[in-house]
Amino acid sequence: MAEVESFGLDHTKVQVPYVRLAGRKRVESGVVEKYDLRLAQPNREALPTGALHTLEHLLAGYIRDHLPGVIDLSPMGCRTGFYLVAEGPLEEEEVLLAFERALRDVLLHQGPIPGASFRECGNYRDHDLEGAKAWAEKVLKAGLRVQPTIPL
Repeated sequence: MAEVESFGLDHTKVQVPYVRLAGRKRVESGVVEKYDLRLAQPNREALPTGALHTLEHLLAGYIRDHLPGVIDLSPMGCRTGFYLVAEGPLEEEEVLLAFERALRDVLLHQGPIPGASFRECGNYRDHDLEGAKAWAEKVLKAGLRVQPTIPL
């Protein structure tokens, strides 16, 4: 089996909330980078699926408002955060600032959740806007930081 970067991260030593450069790959057109946007302390807490799902829908748009070259934002299966894939090279502080601004946008969000209808979403019933806002507020109050990779 191929090596997976996140399986080599010592999850017992990271301190949330954080932004971490998790990978960089040279491609023909330049550089693609993957960032670990961690909200919940691994193995101590996890986002409920409704809040995570709603954050995914909101952050997918809002992060693009603040950061050029976003390719994808996807939730982690462990429900502790998101992976952000973007054209690089970027600075971790630049990603941190964009993530912080996007979380502030989540707090201000009014109205329907984008892409959350039966036709647009594969699990449209599993959303929780108030839960998403509560997690955004928790992270912003705690203060985001850049987390270096701590190998096993």
